Amino acid sequence: FLHLETSGNIATENWTMTRVRCVVWACLKNIMAEPKASFLSWKYAHYFSFVEQKERNVYVRCNLCLGTKTLSAAANSNSNLLKHLGTQHATTKLVAKASGSDTGTDDTSPRAPKQQRLSSFLRGSATAIQAKVNQVIAGYIVEDMQPISTVESPAFRRIIDLIPGATRQMGRKTFSNYLESEYTKMESELKQTFEGLSYISTTADIWTGHNRSFMGVTAHWINPATLQRQKAALACKRLKGRHTYDVIASEIDQIHSLYRVSTKVTTTVTDNGSNFVKAFRVYQQEQRNDSDDDDDHDDEEIIFTDVAEILDNPTETEEGIVLPPHQRCASHTLNLISCNDIDKWLLANPGTKAVYRSSTAKCMAIWNKTSRSTVASEVVDDVLSKKLNVPCSTRWNSFYDAVSRIVEIPATDLSAITHSLQLKCLSDKELHFLKEYCATMKPLTVVLDILQGEDSCHYGTLLPALETLMSKTLEVKDSLTVATGLPEAVVEAIKVRFACVLESKDAMLAAATLPKFKLRWVKEQWKKEMIKGMLVAECHKITPENNLFFGFYISSLKPQTTLPVQVLHYLQTADTSMEILNQFPKIKEICLRKNAALPSSAPVERLFSLGSLVLSPKRNRLSDKRFEKLLLMRYNHWFVKEE
Repeated sequence: FLHLETSGNIATENWTMTRVRCVVWACLKNIMAEPKASFLSWKYAHYFSFVEQKERNVYVRCNLCLGTKTLSAAANSNSNLLKHLGTQHATTKLVAKASGSDTGTDDTSPRAPKQQRLSSFLRGSATAIQAKVNQVIAGYIVEDMQPISTVESPAFRRIIDLIPGATRQMGRKTFSNYLESEYTKMESELKQTFEGLSYISTTADIWTGHNRSFMGVTAHWINPATLQRQKAALACKRLKGRHTYDVIASEIDQIHSLYRVSTKVTTTVTDNGSNFVKAFRVYQQEQRNDSDDDDDHDDEEIIFTDVAEILDNPTETEEGIVLPPHQRCASHTLNLISCNDIDKWLLANPGTKAVYRSSTAKCMAIWNKTSRSTVASEVVDDVLSKKLNVPCSTRWNSFYDAVSRIVEIPATDLSAITHSLQLKCLSDKELHFLKEYCATMKPLTVVLDILQGEDSCHYGTLLPALETLMSKTLEVKDSLTVATGLPEAVVEAIKVRFACVLESKDAMLAAATLPKFKLRWVKEQWKKEMIKGMLVAECHKITPENNLFFGFYISSLKPQTTLPVQVLHYLQTADTSMEILNQFPKIKEICLRKNAALPSSAPVERLFSLGSLVLSPKRNRLSDKRFEKLLLMRYNHWFVKEE
């Protein structure tokens, strides 16, 4: 490949060829002295320092090992180096080097070639960018509850074209398949999360929209590591046919079995519907004490069962449906007190019957007029610069909020509004009665809002809230002149509706194991001692009596009498944060079990509120399965979590 001009002399030609060979060999030797691109472009090359290259082998030094031992690898393969990292540094989390970073740690380490193949670089980055673009698009569609056909909109496609690296536009079918795969990932992650938990609670309810009924279930638990409350939507399944108790029990059991949490659910919270109450009464597993088993064993009789009759009537035997303990929604119960019980008392009491009827009738006339007439609404807006609240039967506290808005209006403005609307004005006695009604019912509405919380509300909040509600309601009884006896009626209704809760051992333990309450909400000293004894007894149940086989080896173990001291120390600590439970493992275990449930079923109601936005009139042709998957990913913020 060299063109040589010779003079014909053989000796001169031999000398020239020898010189050319030397130059070519020197060039080849310098080229082979540098490491191959295989090592330079390797993603873990920054864990090694280049030493030298001999023929077809590369010699490097590991930056993670102590000493100066060198390792060898083939110039075109890094398998030996990867094996070294896997065996000697298995506990080290390997991180790929950044693009364009040096591979060595000193000045003698080689540098990567200045010019790399553009195709290989763009192939990797384009894939990552495309995956991120798909995730952002899915987050926009799901979080903002947009139609899936948005991905085929020309305007939307022009926006995506402006994103560098977005080389592929998804159609409707492709995007639907992408959402299916993401839903499968979300479901698998939830199952994996539930496997690491011991205590979970659920809320359940039925919602009807666009002539379709759905069974909604949400899960709630306390993270054992962070002690923070977490939640997730499990299902919003189509429910066909009549909503009988056996259908409800079957659906709830199937949802629990799908996520393998049937044995972990401590409580399921529902409203006071008769079908839900009967479902849990019939299919709930009976809780029996050990002492009862011993007493019944002597009197146990043999019962013969006709197998032929069972086989002939398979519908009479249930398919192993067992539901967890049932808890009625406290917010729904308080709403029944404020709407039903108090309404009946006001109409039955001779001192409040007339004024209650006349005042509510005049308020109802104002609400009806302003909600049905645009002219009347403009009149109110001109006088108050705001609208009036209108009561809604499905919205808790709506009647109180509507009445309190009218009471806050100055007398002159209220008179001007009723005169413009050609309605009867409220008298001074009626206004005074409404003010006393709002003052009496305000503590109940505050507690009702507190119990609807999700992030910082636990089942242990219920008893302190009820005790505080009754005491604050009775505080206003001396200042009443028209609605006398109303505070006592509210307290009596609470005691009747929450009779089981006020005497519940689980509710007391749940409140005592919450650091922000402990026993501060208890007024009677005998009751404090009783709850303290229950807490010590509960700690004994979860304390292993003896890890050894023979009892005479337990002298080195701590005696069980230290448990009352630990409980007393916990109750006397001034720290009210949840992190204090980490110092008391047994009390923490009780807290995780008793406070896994929420006092209200408001979370599943919020799930249905999102469902009404997803299943809008323009999207009423959504299939039941796709609607459920879109709603669950929206409620669980699946794409927001990934970001």
